[in-house]
Amino acid sequence: MTEILSTISDAIWAPMAYVVLGLGIAYTIATRGVQFRRIPDMIRQLCETNEEEGGLSSFQALVLALASRVGVGSIAGVATAIAAGGPGALFWMAVTGIVGCTVGYAEATLAQTFKRQVDDEDRKKADEDIGGMPYYIKHGLRLPLVGAVVAVIGLVGYGFVFPGFQVSTIASSAQMAFALPKWVPAILVTGLIAAVIFGGTTRIVKVTQTLVPVLAIGYLLLALGVIFANVDRVPDAVLLIVRSAFGVEPVLGGIVGAAVAWGVRRAVFASANGLGEATFAAAAARTSHPGKQGLVQTFSIYIDVLLICMATGLMMVVSGKFNVSDGSGGFLVNNLPGSEAGPNWVQAAIDTLVPGWGAGFVAVAVLLFGFTCLLLYYYVAHSNLLFLLDGRRGPRAQLVLKLGTLAIVFIGSVVNAKLIWAVGDIGLGLLAWINLACLALLFPLVSKIWRDFERQRKQGLDPVFDPKALNIRGADFWERDEIPAAEREKPGVDRR
Repeated sequence: MTEILSTISDAIWAPMAYVVLGLGIAYTIATRGVQFRRIPDMIRQLCETNEEEGGLSSFQALVLALASRVGVGSIAGVATAIAAGGPGALFWMAVTGIVGCTVGYAEATLAQTFKRQVDDEDRKKADEDIGGMPYYIKHGLRLPLVGAVVAVIGLVGYGFVFPGFQVSTIASSAQMAFALPKWVPAILVTGLIAAVIFGGTTRIVKVTQTLVPVLAIGYLLLALGVIFANVDRVPDAVLLIVRSAFGVEPVLGGIVGAAVAWGVRRAVFASANGLGEATFAAAAARTSHPGKQGLVQTFSIYIDVLLICMATGLMMVVSGKFNVSDGSGGFLVNNLPGSEAGPNWVQAAIDTLVPGWGAGFVAVAVLLFGFTCLLLYYYVAHSNLLFLLDGRRGPRAQLVLKLGTLAIVFIGSVVNAKLIWAVGDIGLGLLAWINLACLALLFPLVSKIWRDFERQRKQGLDPVFDPKALNIRGADFWERDEIPAAEREKPGVDRR
């Protein structure tokens, strides 16, 4: 059964990365390279605070999205890409991140456009903003049945299946580093998750906005330390990456196709770009125009792919702690005999800086990155549940979701996760394909919202969204009698 499910999963996922890249190119052309031109606006938006009751600031929404993007895939996934495609895969990861991040822009813009307000007992604060894939499918494409199907898959997947991915890796890393039986990290992680999710989404946000920046910065500093310790090898490493990317490196020239394929795939998988996962966090931000949060989510992909993933890859290449498969069971490069691609390569690279610390550091990093990712998974599952409840109270359903999440967190730590991975990959893949189809169908709408943002910025205004003026239906959140007080006081706001 596992082999059958794995075959189905491969068929679903194999072409997806290229669809994301193609859609990213289309959005890049349509927005005239918004990811390059509007970097100052990205930084400016992150510095804005939310003065209204309800909703998150753009920075809080950013770290909530990064909770899923900066995770195990940014460590183990990069090693896998180098193993299959050589160091050249890093180059194509960077290219894909730069070009494909406009898909993240489109996702976040749509999530903001069609979000709603909710007064829910588990949200702890009245009138919080909520949105995501099901909301722009229902209200943007006006396909409520499809939106409900997506919400059901998202609820089951993120609440009862996908957490098994993270906790399995956490338990395995702890076992390898500290020789701990898997039930020990199982109890630890389950207890930590329970303490947070029973405190409501306000606590989830507080924990992630504290942990994620510290983790990301700490990991980057360590990676830079490894790179600096091997600084004399950096020019050769960069040259190797570029030459391998274009097939002119003698030893690796024959796998240029694999370098492109794995670079593209891992950039998409590590960042969750186009998969719809970050749309729920993007919708939670309280801002004056959907295009603003679109820029913030674009920036989050830069952080993950261009900083975290590239630092991970360069750390392995400059220290020489990697292997490259020849695709036939042998090796073109075999610097670590008998070592499979994964976190252990990062461990070996760190050991070149601080001998003996690599295994422990990576195990702790995987634990913390995985923990924040689990919080985001619950947030996504809960948002899907609220969509299905459609304003109705559901304390029993919410309790079932919490208990189910805790159950899979514990079970995923102690059992063989191959079946969970296979089932989860299929569910996540189906969600991604539906989301990509919706992003293609809503292409004209995203372009219209982008043009409105650009027009106001060129006029020197702080953009404010008016869906009626743009003839956009279904954006009920924005169709209020007046501009929110916090936005009305800003200089340069168009009050017409």
